[in-house]
Amino acid sequence: MIVSWNWLKEYVDLDMSVDELTHRLTMSGLNLEGIEDASDDTAVDLEVTSNRPDCLGHIGVAREISVLFDKKLTIPEQSPTTIDEQTTAATSVEIECDDLCPRYIARVIRGVKIGPSPEWLRSRLATLGVAAINNVVDITNYVLLECAQPLHAFDFEKLNGQKIIVRRARSGEKLTAIDQRDYELSPEMCVIADAERPVAIGGVMGGLDTEISGSTVNVLIEVADFARLSIRNTARKLNLHSPSSFRFERGIDAIGMDWASRRCCQLILELAGGELLDQAVFAGTQPETSKQPITLRFDQIARILGIDISPETSARILTELGMQQHGESANGNGQFVPPSWRRDLTREADLIEELARVHGYEKIPDNEAVPMGLSAKSHHDRVVDRVRRVLTGSGFFEAMTMTFVDEKTFGRFQPRGELPPLTVEHSSRTKQNILRQSLIPSLLESRRENERRGNFDACLFEIADVYLANAPGNPAAEPRTIGFVSGQPIVEVKGVAEAIAKSANDGADVSVQPCEIAQFTEGRGAEVRLNGELWGWIGEISRDVSDELDLRDAVTVAELDLGVLESQANLIPQYSEISMFPSISRDLNFVLDECVTWQQIEDTVRNAAGQLVEDISFSGQFRGKQIGADKKSYVVTLEFRAPDRTLTNEEVETAQSNVIAACEEKLRAELRQ
Repeated sequence: MIVSWNWLKEYVDLDMSVDELTHRLTMSGLNLEGIEDASDDTAVDLEVTSNRPDCLGHIGVAREISVLFDKKLTIPEQSPTTIDEQTTAATSVEIECDDLCPRYIARVIRGVKIGPSPEWLRSRLATLGVAAINNVVDITNYVLLECAQPLHAFDFEKLNGQKIIVRRARSGEKLTAIDQRDYELSPEMCVIADAERPVAIGGVMGGLDTEISGSTVNVLIEVADFARLSIRNTARKLNLHSPSSFRFERGIDAIGMDWASRRCCQLILELAGGELLDQAVFAGTQPETSKQPITLRFDQIARILGIDISPETSARILTELGMQQHGESANGNGQFVPPSWRRDLTREADLIEELARVHGYEKIPDNEAVPMGLSAKSHHDRVVDRVRRVLTGSGFFEAMTMTFVDEKTFGRFQPRGELPPLTVEHSSRTKQNILRQSLIPSLLESRRENERRGNFDACLFEIADVYLANAPGNPAAEPRTIGFVSGQPIVEVKGVAEAIAKSANDGADVSVQPCEIAQFTEGRGAEVRLNGELWGWIGEISRDVSDELDLRDAVTVAELDLGVLESQANLIPQYSEISMFPSISRDLNFVLDECVTWQQIEDTVRNAAGQLVEDISFSGQFRGKQIGADKKSYVVTLEFRAPDRTLTNEEVETAQSNVIAACEEKLRAELRQ
């Protein structure tokens, strides 16, 4: 926000130097961007944060100066002279979309004379880098820069039906704006229309057909309040940003709308002549004039800031900032109602922050001992640390990919089925505007980029959120997942998943069940369950996807739900005595039907072997004409151990015989000699 030194002097006495003024403003939150000489004036460029739209006008900045330097603030009263004819006899205003435009004020001035603005007005605008156009348009810009309320002036005679309708744009409607560019409108946009067509994009820019020109005689002055999100979306979608949209996006002072309208009309009557019709047209709802008071406990000031500010000083600062004190301070508390232009003040901490910045941040000691206490990692952080440790220890490198993907990337892995995607509309994201539902597509692209640079077989993982539904605050809608890609066979990747589960809960049981996911090679994909609960998916990516990405080798991927792992994690180490006696291993080579899964074999073997079996592992597989069509052989390694003795050969043989018998009976397995 650029402000004029000479202009500010109309509202507050500036008997300090420019350096002193800008230093105090910077220390209170209006950072100095730069100072430039402008003819007989000085232009001061201030950084205004998004929560302070009141400082996007000279009066707001002058109010800050008056409080910081204990000066009187003078705001001009506006009571323009009107004629007997009422505005309702000449025009009407109808709001059809009060969610986009809750209120609208229209005033009509007849018999104006369009011409150049006086030197003082042109000079003020020039200091701020605003070009002078004509007296009426310059006045609307002047009032906007004075009080931060956008206004617009229509050539009243060019409004068909001489009425205003605030409505949503209709599909296919177009408007030529005053920048002489054509814009295609859509139904989510708010437009100001006459009886036949749009004449302005609400809150953004007026239309060329109804702009003020040298032939204008009658003028309609618009002051309105538009929904901030609607203006932001419209401006971004049209790539059309203006001083008006900038202020509407941050919020205007609805109570001050009528003052801005009267101020504009007063200046037009003084500089362009004409007659103002009586009684403005007010459409929509009246703004709320009463707010709930905020309780300020004066003893909290010293606790939070580390310095004492007396209740009297605190009350003076807050009232000078525009707040109303309810009653006298009692029981160490004060009640303060924020002004209409400070919607960012909602709680006690906000009031204390106001006291700190006005009283002076530099008065807060920086050598006081800060109370500190020991911190501890959360359960979530401890689980993530263990997951990261297992993956990096298994040869994986952590990746960080973009949250947004394009449509083609989005469709490369959809384990949950075709859920509707969440998209954003922003000028910076015309292609990659879809929120990811899986980490795998981006990790596959990262693996491809590694291959292109000669780094083959990159094993990558990422721990991040995915987005399934438009339900903010619902953990199920934004689950945090563990995704990893590798050139290793499925059995090894499954082993990594098991190691992750064991790192969080030593007693975890990981099982897999075949599933059909379009992006998996047929018969090479499975659901992963943790203690019976769906945990994620694991499988080999199909050649269709690999070829589309131009990946050299087959890729195995896994995606696991971190929330499921957290809910079942037991991070306290459990003591178990290590057996002092040796183990005995046996390999069994079974010929099985092709449809039999490893999980079925493992379950059958574990149930039959009894408590003597310590571990069951997959050691190899074979397919070939030697064993017949639709057949395969699995080599199963069994490790037996007793905690209290050395096993005898007879005990192992008995357990092994039970395993063979169970596999023959339940799985139709044949022991291959």
